[in-house]
Amino acid sequence: MDGNTNQFGQSQKIVIVEDNVSLADIYKTRLELLGYSCFTAYDGIAALNIIEKELPDLVLLDLMVPKIAGDQILETMRKSEWGRTIPVFIISNLNESDAPAGLREMGIEGYAVKANLSNNQLDELVDNILKPAEQKEDVLLETKENEGTISLGDHNE
Repeated sequence: MDGNTNQFGQSQKIVIVEDNVSLADIYKTRLELLGYSCFTAYDGIAALNIIEKELPDLVLLDLMVPKIAGDQILETMRKSEWGRTIPVFIISNLNESDAPAGLREMGIEGYAVKANLSNNQLDELVDNILKPAEQKEDVLLETKENEGTISLGDHNE
């Protein structure tokens, strides 16, 4: 575990909604190695049940899943007391222009096309959503205090 915990000291929870079992397992394995607790759902009914039960810190949502489509999962979450504020990131084979209208209006953290998303990019986007800003700043402050030997993003010396 590398410290990806919520304010109660528990591992942050991610629900992965993906009907491609192999891909879901890859996401789950990678994110668990980063210290997150992951749950997978392979269809929309299972997804809503797991999301409502676990109240995760993030949902990675495929749009084209059986039983209940991803956009309907998102809509159901946003209309419910329990799912209104849970961050959702869409990962789909559809380009965003081909996706159902209104996803951004329902409040999503972002949208990625599976084919364009590397494993490292997945790790980074999850960390960017779930790591609080003050955690990131602490890292920067520590490096700045290191007698100027390490500078992040400033190469004009």
